[in-house]
Amino acid sequence: MPDLGSSMFSRGDDRWTDPFEADLAQDQDFVMEEILENIENTPLGRVLQRIASLPGIRQEKVLRVRREITEGRYDLTERLDVALDKVLERLTTQG
Repeated sequence: MPDLGSSMFSRGDDRWTDPFEADLAQDQDFVMEEILENIENTPLGRVLQRIASLPGIRQEKVLRVRREITEGRYDLTERLDVALDKVLERLTTQG
């Protein structure tokens, strides 16, 4: 029977670890670090940067608008038209 002593397996964190598996984990960490360092150069990274640059939600304004809508004091149609015009303008000018 082969000797499965410390030369093949090491003990860490109260469990037995195959050294080859440990090397794979280190390689995966390296790959993840490379991805994170270069994420701004990817389409997903650019989207995440744009999302991060968006302004935060102003909760008091959201609550005020909800209240005005339920009370019938908020002209949703006109404001929606203005908002859509702004979105379309930004989409067409950001080529």
